[in-house]
Amino acid sequence: MPRPKRRRRIMSRPAVDTFGPETASQREGIILSLEEFEAIRLIDYDGMDQSGAAEVMGVSRQTVGRILKAGRSKVAMALVEGRGLKVSGGCYKIRGRGRCGRGRRNR
Repeated sequence: MPRPKRRRRIMSRPAVDTFGPETASQREGIILSLEEFEAIRLIDYDGMDQSGAAEVMGVSRQTVGRILKAGRSKVAMALVEGRGLKVSGGCYKIRGRGRCGRGRRNR
């Protein structure tokens, strides 16, 4: 039996959760989990290092590195292939409320 996932702490849901190209694409969109979004926000937008982001999210530095790599890969894929990007799902905790589930994984 696999070890249960530990909920990652995030500050809040993003104000905008769907991004896409101006022209309608026939390709299926990519799902970016809320913890991937949070790692990108903390490290790339706020300028934190991985250790600081790990402390904020309540996970190890290695876990943040893995989450960040997956998130950056999905963002790059959406940009290069002209696909939509939706922020949704994951295993997270917002100010005392938690949610952990298995969302769709698009790659």
